[in-house]
Amino acid sequence: MCGLTGELRFDGTTPDLAAVERMTDRLAARGPDGRGLWSQGAVALGHRRLKIIDLSERGAQPMTDPEGGLTVVFNGCLYNHRELRAELEAAGHRFHSTSDTEVLLHAYRRWGTDCVDHFAGMFAFAIAEHASGRVVLGRDRLGIKPLYTARRPGRLRFASSLPALLAGGDVDTSLDPVALHHYLSFHSVVPAPGTILAGVRKLPPATVRVIEPDGAEHDHRYWHPGYTRQDAYAGMDARDWRDAVLDALRTAVRRRTVADVPVGVLLSGGLDSSLVVALLAESGAEQLATFSIGFDSEGGEAGDEFHWSDLVARRYATDHHRIVVPSGRLPDALDEAVAAMSEPMVSHDVVAFHLLSREVARHVKVVQSGQGADEVFAGYDWYPPMAGIARADAAATYRKVFVDRPHAELARMLAPGVLTADDVSGDFVREHLGRPGADTALDAVLRLDSEIMLVDDPVKRVDNMTMAWGLEARVPFLDHELVELAAACPPELKLAGGGKGVLKAAGRTLLPVEITDRPKGYFPVPAVRHMAGPVLERVQDALAAPAARPGGSSATTISASCWRRPRSTVRRWAPTPCGRRPCWRSGCRPTESHEHHLLLVLLLVRLPAGGGRPHRTVGGLRLRPERHPPALAGRPRRGRGAAARPRPRSGGGGELVAGRTLDRVHRRARRRRAHGGALRPPGRLRPPR
Repeated sequence: MCGLTGELRFDGTTPDLAAVERMTDRLAARGPDGRGLWSQGAVALGHRRLKIIDLSERGAQPMTDPEGGLTVVFNGCLYNHRELRAELEAAGHRFHSTSDTEVLLHAYRRWGTDCVDHFAGMFAFAIAEHASGRVVLGRDRLGIKPLYTARRPGRLRFASSLPALLAGGDVDTSLDPVALHHYLSFHSVVPAPGTILAGVRKLPPATVRVIEPDGAEHDHRYWHPGYTRQDAYAGMDARDWRDAVLDALRTAVRRRTVADVPVGVLLSGGLDSSLVVALLAESGAEQLATFSIGFDSEGGEAGDEFHWSDLVARRYATDHHRIVVPSGRLPDALDEAVAAMSEPMVSHDVVAFHLLSREVARHVKVVQSGQGADEVFAGYDWYPPMAGIARADAAATYRKVFVDRPHAELARMLAPGVLTADDVSGDFVREHLGRPGADTALDAVLRLDSEIMLVDDPVKRVDNMTMAWGLEARVPFLDHELVELAAACPPELKLAGGGKGVLKAAGRTLLPVEITDRPKGYFPVPAVRHMAGPVLERVQDALAAPAARPGGSSATTISASCWRRPRSTVRRWAPTPCGRRPCWRSGCRPTESHEHHLLLVLLLVRLPAGGGRPHRTVGGLRLRPERHPPALAGRPRRGRGAAARPRPRSGGGGELVAGRTLDRVHRRARRRRAHGGALRPPGRLRPPR
């Protein structure tokens, strides 16, 4: 696992090597073990290396095949690289390393863009053809490895993270209104190729893009799993499906042990990660390193699930590590987690993954994780309402049980110039669910979640947070052959037992019943979910920053109410009628849910104002006019005019880093802590404006 960058010129000039170098250096956390640059003609490539396979310098990148006239930069892992190497050697190819990168090069040389059909793994790559001047970009089937692009007249740049692209400079950082609509509707998901920034796109999963020297692009989507009942599985009963799923998962877990360094497991004690541990133990793994994280309790909610992870660790005699994080560490971790995001993410467990990854990276370079099982095997609460729904009614029902807020609510929330005229999120759902290739409404929803929601929520979250510490996360539940099998599985077998029925049946052959049949849990981070203690203070300080003030530059009118009643409105989940938090059942939605607003405000505070614009506008958004108390109205600082207001630093060409605005937020927090909750010592008055 590594990080890649590049630039391709279309205007007859040579690439900006300084920009490529800045982008590459911005990926140092993803690849702390090596750095390389390559340039020829109109193409430049950069790479940061995390040594996992072939630890020698023969595996360094960018890697060139002189005979084939190819140079590649590659992020990820080809789990079947040994089998492919043997096949290619039999066809006359000669290798000079044991790296999977060289296998990718020779596979492209033999099969061209069809090489991706032969790969089992997670990957993003860029290949430069020396003779033709073409550049070929590719991404794995489930989008596990990211690849962002930014096009300007005369050139295209690409990188493994959005902040790396921004480090190169000259990127349009205004917010994309369509992406903002999706973000506020789909739990912060922005479907590919969009991103929250208008000037940045992302290569869709399962896509190969050929870019010609003149800038023309041709995309090929190479994988389309069918969510239909297939003749190959006709006659299979529940036990047959259980055995087939277990065998496919066994293969997926074994594949992800391919490495020249030790491989550990992130163990929550839930069904999914426990199954990974059980299968590794079954294969003979000894002294398997497992890791669990816990937090302080808050609001009556326990902050750990150590009881369950300890049970699994004892049963399989793993080298288990408990990581306990006090709430006092969360405010700084919250800032660090936001800084590690390529795109804004609202899930509270992003902080947990960031902290867990930091500690795990001290012990191992590679871990397996249980992400993806809920989307692949129908484990969430919003899937049962889809059962029995007519195929034609899928979109309407899905929107009731999943979508955060309707278009009309967004119209009340966003300024008129920001909101798209049409309900683009609703249109997207209707179009995707209406595509052929899914037998039932539930099949169509599972396809949407696997292709869209999974890629740009849990998968992106895990990649961003683990790679912030040079830790490679492998996800066996997203093995493409396992996903294909699950897609063909009858919906009733997946929904059985409250969800993931066929997977639970497979788990009962290996795991204690206490694990397989326990109620579904969520990664608990109570201080973040309940916005309590130091975390609440940090969010309040962020909302107090100039960019978040009503009348200042916030994108939403909701920030005004947060200013007036921060403790009552700043919270992750509000109560639901059934008392569960969260609950996604139809008619049982939270009465208030401001998490999107708050995280968007945090993002906006960190976006570059750009172009010398006054701080009243950030990311191209303006606050919708509304009435505020005079004390909250935006005013110039001490009468010096709007131009004197502080603007966030752009970093290396506008990267998403905390600038002067967040510096002020941090200073306010330190002063408040030093003076018992007040911004100034007792008796010290604010100077007159």
